[in-house]
Amino acid sequence: MQIPSISIIVSLGLLLSGTALAHSAGATMDPAGNKATFTGLARVTCFDDGSGSPSLLYARVRDNSPPVSGLLVNLQMLKGTQALSISDPVSGDANFSDSLQLAGGAGVYTLLLNKTAAGARNFDIEYHCLTATGDHTGTDIIVDQFK
Repeated sequence: MQIPSISIIVSLGLLLSGTALAHSAGATMDPAGNKATFTGLARVTCFDDGSGSPSLLYARVRDNSPPVSGLLVNLQMLKGTQALSISDPVSGDANFSDSLQLAGGAGVYTLLLNKTAAGARNFDIEYHCLTATGDHTGTDIIVDQFK
């Protein structure tokens, strides 16, 4: 897979985004630490930017906060009638989860990010639209909710 690294920064609950060769973002969910239902919702659009037709969306999540027993960060990916989900399996170990790869072709994918209990969680998410041969292609994001 050919995935160069370009960061897109997230601060104060707002994702700043754009089209680039690779995409990552980070923020703190529930900075006050009192909302177990805190959820991030975004739409990622995969499109042919001249690099080839999109085949899938790749994503993974990392919890960067100190470990808290039972407090995990989850990532769900949906497109059409398909859905996948994954959790960063170790609270606060600063390692990425395994990746999700949803083969839905070009178009809009929905990403949901949440946590399993109340408590502030600093996280990073990495996401890439890829062709069938693993080349990065057009990727854009719109954040609809972060609360």
